[in-house]
This record gives sequence, C-alpha cells and structure tokens, in this order.
Amino acid sequence: MVFRKLPGVSASGMGLRLSQKFMFLLFLSGLVTLCFGALFFLPDSVRLKRIFLSKTEIQPVTVGSDQGMTSAKVEAGIKLKSQSRKPPVSYEATEVRLAGGKAQEDLNLSRSKTESASEKVTSSNHGANSDTFSYKKFRRCLFKPPLGRDSGRPADPQTNERREKVKEMMKFAWDNYKRYAWGKNELRPLTRNGHIGNMFGGLRGASVVDSLDTLYIMGLMDEYNDAKEWVKTSLDLNSNGEASLFEVNIRYVGGLLSAYYLTGEELFKNKAVELGEKLLPAFNTPTGIPRGVINLGSGTSWSWGWASAGSSILAEFGTLHLEFVHLTELSSNPVYTEKVMNIRKLLNKIEKPHGLYPNFLSPVSGNWVQHHVSIGGLGDSFYEYLIKSYLMSDKTDDDAKKMYYTALEAIEANLVQKSPGGLTYMAEWRGGILDHKMGHLACFSGGMIGIGADDGAAEKRQHYLDLAAEITHTCHESYTRSATKLGPEAFRFDSGAEATATRLSDRYYILRPEVIESYMYMWRLTHDPKYREWGWEAVEALEQHCRVESGFSGIRDVYTTSVSHDNMQQSFFLSETLKYLYLLFSDDDLLSLEDWVFNTEAHPLPIIRNSCLQDDATQEKTVSE
Repeated sequence: MVFRKLPGVSASGMGLRLSQKFMFLLFLSGLVTLCFGALFFLPDSVRLKRIFLSKTEIQPVTVGSDQGMTSAKVEAGIKLKSQSRKPPVSYEATEVRLAGGKAQEDLNLSRSKTESASEKVTSSNHGANSDTFSYKKFRRCLFKPPLGRDSGRPADPQTNERREKVKEMMKFAWDNYKRYAWGKNELRPLTRNGHIGNMFGGLRGASVVDSLDTLYIMGLMDEYNDAKEWVKTSLDLNSNGEASLFEVNIRYVGGLLSAYYLTGEELFKNKAVELGEKLLPAFNTPTGIPRGVINLGSGTSWSWGWASAGSSILAEFGTLHLEFVHLTELSSNPVYTEKVMNIRKLLNKIEKPHGLYPNFLSPVSGNWVQHHVSIGGLGDSFYEYLIKSYLMSDKTDDDAKKMYYTALEAIEANLVQKSPGGLTYMAEWRGGILDHKMGHLACFSGGMIGIGADDGAAEKRQHYLDLAAEITHTCHESYTRSATKLGPEAFRFDSGAEATATRLSDRYYILRPEVIESYMYMWRLTHDPKYREWGWEAVEALEQHCRVESGFSGIRDVYTTSVSHDNMQQSFFLSETLKYLYLLFSDDDLLSLEDWVFNTEAHPLPIIRNSCLQDDATQEKTVSE
C-alpha cells in the first residue's frame, strides 16, 4: 500500500521529537489502561469479559432474554437469609434399626450400602471446588431421617395392613409394566403392550423414572435396583422430538432429583443436570417466558398449537421453580435460578385483573392473551409452586410468600363459592363471568391451602385450615356421589347439580392423585381419622374398578359399575397416587414435611437450609485448621 506524503512531515518519525513521542506513548498507555479497567468494572460488562477471560474464570449468564439477570444480580437479589435454627443431632447417630426380622434387616443393609457408597463418592469429589454440592453435608442438615425411624411403619395394625396393601398394589403395577412395557413410557394393561406417546420428545421410560422414589421409600429394593440399572444403561437423553417442557421437568428432572436426594447416587444427579441443560433453549424468547414445546435435540421451541395466539400456559411456565432451584444447587450454575426468577419478575410487573392470574401469557409481548382463570387445569400448579418455593427456601423466600397469599386472597374474593347444599368449591373465571365447574385437578388445592396455613396470626391459620378442609370435603363428595366411588374429571354446581359431572365428556377417571393428595396433607396437618378412612375407600374402589389382570387402568364413566377401561396405566399413578396413599397410611416421619416438599408429580425435594450448610462448612474449616 502507498501512503501519500504530507508536506513538512518525515516518513520515518512523523515529524515528532523524542519528548513528544514519549508523551504520546504515555497518553496512549493511560487510555488503554482506563478502557481495559472500565471493561471489568462497568455493571453490564459480563458479555465483554468473555472475550478476555477463560470459561473457568466467569460464571454463565442468562441468554435469550433482555430481562435475564446477571449472576451477580441474582446472588445479591435472591440469596437466602441466614437462619439461626439448627437441626438436632445428626439422624445418622440416632437412627433406629428397622424391626421386622431378617427381610427387614436385609432391606436396611441394601439401603445402607447404597447410601454408604454414594457418600464415599461425594466425599472424595468434594474439596476441589468450594461450591460443589456435598451430599454428606445435606444429609446432616435434615431434621429427621428421610425414611423415618422405622420406615414410617405405623404402630396400629390395621393402618399397617392397609399400607402393606398399597405396597402390594405398587408391586403389581410395576411388575406388569416391567413384563409388558419395559422401557416404554407407560403400560397398556388390557392389550399388554407399551405406550410411548409424544409428550416426552423421544425420551423413554417415564414410568421407570417416575417410580424410582416410590419403589425406594416402599422398600421394594430389587425393583428399585432394576429401575436404577435401566436409567444407567438405557435412559438416552439425546432425543429428537416434540417434548413438553412442563412434563419433562416434573417427571424426568423431578424424578431424577428426588432419587438423588434419597439415595446419593451420582448417576441421578448427573442425568438431571444434563437434562436440565437441554431445557434451557425454551427460554430464548423476547420476555424470557419459555415456550411450552421444545425439541431436546435441536433446542428449537414453540408454543402449543391449541394455545391461544401462540401463548405460554401459566401452569407450565409457573411449574419450574422447585426443580430449577435444585439444579442450580447441584450444578453451582446460577442460570437455572436466573430463568425462573425472571419469570417471577415479569409476573410481578404486569397488571393482574382483580389480582388474578389468567392462564395464557404471550412469551413475545409479556401480556395476558385471555382472561380465563382456573385453579384446575392450565393454572393449578403455578399456585402450588409459589407456596412450596417459600417452604423449600426454609421460609426465607418472602417474594414467593407475598405472591402466594396475595393470589389466594384474590382467589377467595373471586372464585371460592358455596353451593346451596353447603359445599365449598372453586369456580372458574372467564373475563368476569363465573363458570361453576371444578376439575379433579383443582382438588390438590385442599392440601395446598393446608400446608400454607401457617401465616402468622392464629385466626388466619385456622381460617385457611378450615377452607382447606371444606374443599377437601367437597372433592371427597365428588367421589362418594358416583357409583364407583371414584371422582370424575370435572364436576359442576349448577342446574341443581352438586359435585357431579353433568356432561358425558367429564365422567372419566384416569387414576388421578389430586384428591388423595389432599387427604394425605390434611391427615398430617390434623390427624383427623376420616382422611385415612377416605383414603381406604379410594383403595377399595381402585381395586374393584381399575385393577385388571395385567395392571391398573383408568375408566371411562365413574357413574356406572359396568366399567369400560381406557387401557392406560398412567406413570403418575405409580409416582403420585400410590405414593400419597402409602404416605397417608405411614407415620409422619416418612418424608417429613419439616424436611421435604413434593413437586407437582409427588417427587420429594429437600428444604434448602443454607444456614446449616454454611455453618457446617465453617466448622469443617475450623477443624481442618
């Protein structure tokens, strides 16, 4: 290249004296230093830092949304408050050996070998990174053994006999799944084959992953080990297909997380984190509100075709918080918590009609699409995850607490109704017009309101307990008013009907757990024996009408005893319905509510006691010094 010479300037020195050169270089070096320093101290410079720092020197940041918070902001904004309360003496030191002969001793030995091996692995891996999750520390921070002092065995012989019956039902359902549908998502018990479906985007073994924790807490260790081996050798996460973000999260991620926390098997943690990473691209929207469907292979995501105007569903994007916070806990990667906190941030910002949360939200504009509000399908578990986020944070997540109780006040003011016959129910709201229908899915709300009853003032606690009991009673009535003593998919309170399905399309029962779920919570909160009696009524009805030669099947009409089966043993029957029944007939220290919350698929996740983990780390450091 030829440079044109300028008049009076030499080509070699550009006409500058030595002193001028020195001043120019000094000025230039100062400018570079100033700019480079600004790169590291400006608050929004994280992306620029990536240019100069290696991956190991920086924390990942939220991608795909302008509203995503940086790691520093998350740590500053949502760090859990320190609790002065400490757990009692480690349960390992006080755990009593299970009674019941050699078979029970073998069960304990099998479980203890699993826990011992996993603790050795986590102990050997700990220390290289101070942020690494320590399974051993986590176990020390529990108030009670996960399986109770005697595996939750009740002292009352009749209750224990009923619990053993539920265990037999689980073994029967599992054995038939293994015999006829092993590796498929669900069992078709009438035709004795497997069902794959298109909800899980090519993932297989939904019944296996959903059953892991149920098999473990019931002491079905041979079956649990078969399930664990399948996860190890056959659970392929490299799938291509349309997967429901919601269903994959609550069944697969939730199932793997709970299996890890109960057993300490690193296999489950690693699979959960790997799968969690595959869900992150669903959040790449203008608002950070995830779309409902994702291809786990390509990362492309879209909204359900039936969802209004390409909207996302409240119950779907609102039912990620528990699992994603635990993914951050286990991976030390803040991106999972950032994603769900961004959802909460947007929901707090937008206006809510009458304080209510409609079911459809645009992931592009961040505005509500329709003013349809339901505590049943499309809305249900959003509210559940608000109160459970508060409880899981060891009651330090004040934002979740405020959102929950504010929403509950709006629900009481607008949706809670009393029928002429005295039954309390939750209607649906369609732009100001009430639809006097309550879905089976909404029957979880009795238990939800019950566990959220501890709101300070004694009269307020009693008010919520009374409301929880009334709703649970109404849902029980939907069972007792049918010929099969099982509840319909939806029941109405209009045209003279009460707690009864008036439409043929609402009469089916697909082994759903929500009513039994509320029985379990209300039993633990009140110890009123009627809840165990109601649970036993459900067991007898399931045995009589849903048990077939090769498993359990839903039925098409709960109002006729000449039942027609739907030929599907849902995976949530093993994960939720039978687990909640087993817990209902167990002592309260089996998965104590002091230590655990259940995700919406009934997978137990531990309460996060950061104060205990931090104190424990300080003590270890002092001892080592």
